[in-house]
Amino acid sequence: MSDVKNSAPVEKNDEQEYSLNDDRRVKVLSPGALIAKRFFRNRLAVVGLVILIVMFAFSFIGGLVSPYGQDESFYTDTQLDTKYAGITETTSLRYAAAPGASFGALVQSSANSAIASGATSFERDGVSYEVEQVGENAYLFRQGGEVVAYASTNVVSAVSGAAQPSFEMQVAAITAAATGSASFEAEGSSFTIDEVGDIIDASGETVALVSPFVLSASDGNTVIPDDLRTDLLEAVEEDKDKVTYTDAEGTERTYSISYDAYSRVYNVTETTLNRVYDRYASPSAEHWLGTDGNGMDMLTRLMYGGRVSLIIGFIVVFIAAGLGVIMGGISGYFGGWVDNLIMRIVDVFYCLPSMPIIIILGSAMDAMRLDPWIRMIYLMLILGFLSWPSIARLVRGQILSLREQEFMLATEASGISIPHRIIRHLIPNVMPQLIVSSTMSLGSTIITEATLSFLGLGVKFPFASWGNIISDVNNAYVMTNYWFIWIPAGICLLLAVLGFNFVGDGLRDAFDPKMNR
Repeated sequence: MSDVKNSAPVEKNDEQEYSLNDDRRVKVLSPGALIAKRFFRNRLAVVGLVILIVMFAFSFIGGLVSPYGQDESFYTDTQLDTKYAGITETTSLRYAAAPGASFGALVQSSANSAIASGATSFERDGVSYEVEQVGENAYLFRQGGEVVAYASTNVVSAVSGAAQPSFEMQVAAITAAATGSASFEAEGSSFTIDEVGDIIDASGETVALVSPFVLSASDGNTVIPDDLRTDLLEAVEEDKDKVTYTDAEGTERTYSISYDAYSRVYNVTETTLNRVYDRYASPSAEHWLGTDGNGMDMLTRLMYGGRVSLIIGFIVVFIAAGLGVIMGGISGYFGGWVDNLIMRIVDVFYCLPSMPIIIILGSAMDAMRLDPWIRMIYLMLILGFLSWPSIARLVRGQILSLREQEFMLATEASGISIPHRIIRHLIPNVMPQLIVSSTMSLGSTIITEATLSFLGLGVKFPFASWGNIISDVNNAYVMTNYWFIWIPAGICLLLAVLGFNFVGDGLRDAFDPKMNR
């Protein structure tokens, strides 16, 4: 009994039965699932994929969410000081002669000598002149009892809109100012002189000015209002440094007065409130990354710039892949003289200096002043057309090894047409290597576009790209003082290229059948 109890149970048959829900069943993954499993097992590839998802969301969704447009400029009010006028104080005698009188530089020199010596007359070129001092630094010169000239540190000038005072009126005004008289008569009319030297007629209108100060506008086209002229001269005499003036339109303006000891001129500067671009504004709640040189929001420009850079990269790679697959597929399948011809064309393209060609074409487009959108299309076509030879060689090499395999002999025996064989049977087998190559090319294409835009040969304003945003570092002052202009764009460019490279490496490892990790 003990022997029977300890004996092992006897199997009725040697075959084990399995069911569909048996845990011991071997799970077989599809090729796609196997590739995905290998890809997601690569941590760097996953990091690259996450980076790309973030960059695409930032560029395409961020541009839609942003409340600003990519070419929307912002303005700010700033005070601007511009030179408005100059006030010169007359410290030496100035001469004025009656119409038709001959009182030139030589006569004036003799007059200065007579004044210096205190003489009451002098003679020049056989002509005698009488000297009459009518006040401090004011002299009349007579010939035959008639005034032919005067010399004074005061200057009689017309106000805006009025004719230059006659010589008779000038003499009477100079005499009155020198003697301290508040009124005088000339040409049968009475005039008064106020405390700042305004000459006022009987109707109360200012017709001229007598003053040792000469006020002249910095711009010859600027007319200084009479009341502003009065205010400025009063400020100079009272040693004030600011004048507030309200013009005819009700706008309040501020004028600053400063004395230049070297030129002995009072400089009058006008302080105006101007609306200008809010250039290089620091990051704030309204503009998280500040503004650029055109007053545009930098965060919005980064979003739209990423959109342009990524679109250009994908379209260029798509064009290059399309041409490469067509040319490489034809070359690899047919071989012979067709292969020779296409490969020699590829060799010619390899010999072309791509960057000089792109620079020349970019300069030509600049000369033609193409629309920025048309220029961007041409840029994508040029880059794509110059990039297809490497893909063509890759496709040709793969097809040369595939066309002799058994499945291709079966397609030929089945009577499948040549285009159908290439498109449905050969190209799908080349796709893994093509995807890897295209993914790796995306990063270099974005770098190329950024380089061209940095040089001013790529994307043009108003479109933004990471390259033309970084082009602001051409200015050393911007590079050292406004980091928020170019560093974020450089970081975005770095992350996008790294993301594509990581994903490309991950796809290359995932498609490798010898990959056991």
